[in-house]
Amino acid sequence: MTDVIRLTAAELGRKIAARELTAVAVTQAFLDQIARNDDAVHAFLYVDAEGALAQAAAVDARLDAGETMGPLAGVPLALKDLFTQAGLPTTAGSRMLQGWRPPYSATVTQRLIDAGIVILGKTNLDEFAMGSSTENSAFGPTHNPWDLARIPGGSGGGSSASLAAFEAPLAMGTDTGGSIRQPASVTGTVGVKPTYGGTSRFGVIAMASSLDQPGPCARTVLDAALLHEVIAGHDPLDSTSIDAPVPPVVEAARSGDVSGMKIGVVTELGGEGYAPGVEQRFGEALDLLRAAGAEIVEVSCPHFSYALGAYYLIMPSEVSSNLARYDGMRYGLRAGDDGSRGTEEVMALTREEGFGAEVKRRIILGTYALSSGYYDAYYGSAQKVRRLIADDFDAAFAQVDVLVSPSTPTTAFRIGERIDDPLAMYKSDLCTIPSNMAGNASGSFPAGLAPEDGLPVGFQVMAPPLADDRVYRVGAALERAVAERDGGVLTDQIAARWVPQAQEA
Repeated sequence: MTDVIRLTAAELGRKIAARELTAVAVTQAFLDQIARNDDAVHAFLYVDAEGALAQAAAVDARLDAGETMGPLAGVPLALKDLFTQAGLPTTAGSRMLQGWRPPYSATVTQRLIDAGIVILGKTNLDEFAMGSSTENSAFGPTHNPWDLARIPGGSGGGSSASLAAFEAPLAMGTDTGGSIRQPASVTGTVGVKPTYGGTSRFGVIAMASSLDQPGPCARTVLDAALLHEVIAGHDPLDSTSIDAPVPPVVEAARSGDVSGMKIGVVTELGGEGYAPGVEQRFGEALDLLRAAGAEIVEVSCPHFSYALGAYYLIMPSEVSSNLARYDGMRYGLRAGDDGSRGTEEVMALTREEGFGAEVKRRIILGTYALSSGYYDAYYGSAQKVRRLIADDFDAAFAQVDVLVSPSTPTTAFRIGERIDDPLAMYKSDLCTIPSNMAGNASGSFPAGLAPEDGLPVGFQVMAPPLADDRVYRVGAALERAVAERDGGVLTDQIAARWVPQAQEA
């Protein structure tokens, strides 16, 4: 069944619906692939083989009974371990939640299950989604399938690595400052951050509530759009959920027609600090889109230069608030509770043992920014910058249909290279943070390999709120053009390594 692993999610869905393949056989093929490769990649924290096969068998039974199901019914998916799933371990990559099994499922998780999508298990991430490399996980780093000595991005490196290693055809991520798009960029996969409020946050372990947004991860644009359509839509359980129709993302992904579109290149997202290979592939991608009929213009968004600093005040402030609930009293880890200590001491010992260094750093920074005498100077000022960034987007979208930039300034760096340099690590999200600050839609799409190191380069597309379909339209046009130039989607180039018998099919 190794040939099955190379099929796209859309192809798998069609073959399962036509009964050319069973959901159980497809699920078993990916479980076998995980067993073969995940010791090297470490994309998964928990594999639910028994549960996945039971879900697949239920899909087969419904299809055999003549029921019509959605286009992804029976297709397996890797779920970032930030989404609750009733009865399954959910850790957020932290020892603080080690052993916790939630009694409820996130809205997104439930929508996946209702659509017949088979959840293989939970993927690794930076602890509480705080990081750009998946090195901050309490359970060890994930490795990039392109080069196991390099990072797969973060915080959702487990989800992106599972795709690149052909351990899953679909994955779920969350994006607070680039945690879907940056991993997609460095692993040669597709990742989209929907409009804020376009997908439900209910049941997703919170990092920074005004910034977090669940989104789809896949190897192709159409697969991401099909998954987006499943998870999106209003949820009364999430007060920030938008009660509006889901944008026509699947239609846009199938079309890929950019003729007449006006594409703006953000001048502030490039230049010094950007790897030559990244800039080269970005420029070539612009040429491909121009050849496809788009008009390319330069657009200035002057306040984007302040986005990183403002983000690292707003996000830690919300982290300080959200993580206060982890007190060792109600669920998860409890340290030092030998009967001789009071409640406050147990709380302190639990937090000392349960939180990692990066989480502690951000809690301290956020608590300081919110403290008396500093609130207006730091948090209040950062919120004003956030408004200016949103104004920049509004002015830009009055001139162009979408904005574009590199997804990240460099290709994947080596594991350990930036772990002791927080500022260098934070700069990985230079290009992605503005979209989270403003809440608009954006995505990362493969643009080819950097000549100097042979590693993937991502191309970011940003669209106005609730214009998510424009992201997919441009992404599909680029995917088509790059595939014609390079002879297939980017992950095909490492398929032989991770699916060594695929050519025998």
